[in-house]
Amino acid sequence: MARFKRILLKLSGESLMGKQGYGIDSERLEDYARQIKEVHEMGVQIGIVIGGGNIFRGLSGSQKGFDRVKGDQMGMCATVINSLALSSALGAIGVKAKVMTAIRMEPIGEFYNKWNAIEAMENGCICIFSAGTGNPYFTTDTGSSLRGIEIEADVMLKGTRVDGVYTADPEKDPTATKFTEITYDEIYNKGLKVMDLTATTMCKENNLPIYVFNMDIVGNLKKVMDGEEIGTLVHN
Repeated sequence: MARFKRILLKLSGESLMGKQGYGIDSERLEDYARQIKEVHEMGVQIGIVIGGGNIFRGLSGSQKGFDRVKGDQMGMCATVINSLALSSALGAIGVKAKVMTAIRMEPIGEFYNKWNAIEAMENGCICIFSAGTGNPYFTTDTGSSLRGIEIEADVMLKGTRVDGVYTADPEKDPTATKFTEITYDEIYNKGLKVMDLTATTMCKENNLPIYVFNMDIVGNLKKVMDGEEIGTLVHN
């Protein structure tokens, strides 16, 4: 039995770069697709949100002179590109997936609707939610929180390149230690960054737990669903 029945999987756009410095690494994309298929075959209902940082990040664009709203809209388009790529990779290995967009762009993707998404997931289709919230000034972390709450997911699985939440940045501080679990209040009090503040607050207020783990290690997604403690659970 899988640990969770319905999940919202948040994937990093940067992770899709793999060993490249930009864009989409086909090997990493295939790794992700195979891991998702493995969990899907356990009967888990899956919604996915992917960032767009491997192509364009709105906030950094605005620091380089882009209008912030247009920059964020470019970032939304980047997430659509990544979502289409993942949908294609899943389809290639026999998994039904549909891309839903927060802004209208048929026929590229279906305009997002909570009830259509839940119905599709209950019928065995993976839903990939793209274009963030559809609004500027919100990150894909916030988009993930929003979609996770809307689809009534049991948990948000935040797949990153680190294996959990630490007392400090483990890439900068070798003495940093990992939490097996931590509360939202402790996250705030210790000043730790799991997601941006808006996204974290949404999860806390709507009682959506977050499980942070390293998605870049093949097999880890199934380990999470099997109940292995390989990451950090953030909860109320």
